[in-house]
Amino acid sequence: MQISANGIALEVDDVGRGEPLLMLMGLGMQLVAWPEELVRDLVARGYRVIRPDNRDVGLSQSFDHLGRPNLLAATIRYFFGMRIPTAYTLADMAHDAFGVLDALGIDSAHVCGASMGGMIAQHMAVLRPERVKRLTLMMTTSGSRALPHPSAHIRAALLRRPADARDPEAIVAYLEHLFSLIGSPAYRTEPEMFRQRMRAIVARAWHPAGVARQMIAIAADGDRTPMLGRISARTHIVHGAVDPLVPVAAAYQLQRKIRGATLEIIPGMGHDLPVPLLPRLAQEIARTD
Repeated sequence: MQISANGIALEVDDVGRGEPLLMLMGLGMQLVAWPEELVRDLVARGYRVIRPDNRDVGLSQSFDHLGRPNLLAATIRYFFGMRIPTAYTLADMAHDAFGVLDALGIDSAHVCGASMGGMIAQHMAVLRPERVKRLTLMMTTSGSRALPHPSAHIRAALLRRPADARDPEAIVAYLEHLFSLIGSPAYRTEPEMFRQRMRAIVARAWHPAGVARQMIAIAADGDRTPMLGRISARTHIVHGAVDPLVPVAAAYQLQRKIRGATLEIIPGMGHDLPVPLLPRLAQEIARTD
């Protein structure tokens, strides 16, 4: 369903009747990247699962009128510590998330964010702490420059484009290659099942300019370490031991900086949500200590 949140149109999926659980997906990923098996498990555990398409991807409002950013120029500015112009900020996206809760009449919710979604969730927990019941941060980071970066090979893959941006099969092949690099080496999804999931995602929406603007928003956000000490929500961190995109050192740093945070490192997990791990991930999201 489409709702108006923070003055823009966002697509939202809302299932279940229990405790509200807002689930925020990562860079360029749509709400359907949260697997249905995981959603069903969480609903069975007593949650009302709310999945929005972040602004500029999926079926939510795009910002094409603001132009496509120059990723190379932004990368250079980032490595030299220069200010990066951005169409919008991660804080803006946190206000989008609060707008979703407002539109649904929800005062406070559990918040689970994966990758970029975890960065947005950090902002939520600082901006409006009374609205965040519990925080689950999955495969995400503070953005500190002192942390290990992904390899040049991984960074290049993120910046690469499909061989033919108009051909759905070329886009699927591009996504297959990317996830073969950043996914979980110990938990590979069966290739044809993975291909079908990627085809469904591409058929639903494919908006690379929005992905580029989100990437710039991440770079422009900089180091969130100074704000981590202001997070008061109970926080649980989940991270793959072999995540090549956000190396596991980021998870240990989040635990050190967020008061009382708990941490679960999953052996063999990379930067994805592999089918064999979904029951365990549901258990981690629903964890109550």
